[in-house]
Amino acid sequence: MVEIKPATGVNGILLRVDYDTFVFRVYAADHTFVDYDLRHSDLCMTITDPDAFFYHEAGEHYLDHAPETLGKEL
Repeated sequence: MVEIKPATGVNGILLRVDYDTFVFRVYAADHTFVDYDLRHSDLCMTITDPDAFFYHEAGEHYLDHAPETLGKEL
């Protein structure tokens, strides 16, 4: 059984837990963007994306798109 709940409005901390590449992308009004390398180790954030959902399944926790976006039924 999968537990699914919206992530919109949740405060959290973006952590860099190893040396994989992470960036913080910032868009301008003209749709150009700048990718900032993530060197800050514990960046506080609030999720504002209505397409973001938390999943808990078989002891695994992850953040992904909404079930509808992924073609899954609730």
